[in-house]
Amino acid sequence: MSWPALYAQLAGANRHSTSLGKVWLSVLFIFRVMVLLVAAESVWGDEQSDFTCNTLQPGCENVCYDQFFPVSHIRLWCLQLVFVSTPTLLVTMYVAYRNHRDRKRLLQSGGRTGFLHSKDQDSELDTLKSRRLHIAGALWWTYACSLVARLLFEGGFMYGLYVLYDGFQMPRLLRCDQWPCPNLVDCFVSRPTEKTIFTVFMATASSICMFLNMAELAYLVAKAVARWRL
Repeated sequence: MSWPALYAQLAGANRHSTSLGKVWLSVLFIFRVMVLLVAAESVWGDEQSDFTCNTLQPGCENVCYDQFFPVSHIRLWCLQLVFVSTPTLLVTMYVAYRNHRDRKRLLQSGGRTGFLHSKDQDSELDTLKSRRLHIAGALWWTYACSLVARLLFEGGFMYGLYVLYDGFQMPRLLRCDQWPCPNLVDCFVSRPTEKTIFTVFMATASSICMFLNMAELAYLVAKAVARWRL
């Protein structure tokens, strides 16, 4: 996955967002993507190889590992980041549509009025590309829907993580009696304390992102209500 390419797309859309949206993007990439790439992947790199059970029965460790860890934390967090980032691309698509429509209108207007000065025309087109759109009208609805989708994805993945692993704490000892294990066997997780710290940290960062999204949505609604009253 190309995280720099995703960041470039989100940063382009964030040019039209509020200050809270810019803070959200910083938290997303500094405290979640960077931590995931730099530290978390190395912590979970030995996840299955160092999962040991006190039995030599072939297949027992694999079955027990699959029972307690149906989805890897790393893959789940990567999916979460992709799903959370995707709604922002709706804003990018709408901005691209607006720029294309206004560019076409500008070229048609220039052709009708005999606007042949290429330097002035290029200046107008450059201004069109770098402008910052005001969050109103269709852009307001697109932006608000992207925030709601972010909140739903964040909440859904956090709930799924909590249900799958029965909380955010990594257990030291697991007991398994799945076939083909001969009896109730004890299984041990490598570095459970370190994994618990990272799990709590990622859940906290996700909660902060949810709070920023809710605050930004409330800010947009408040501004829309104030504008409507005027």
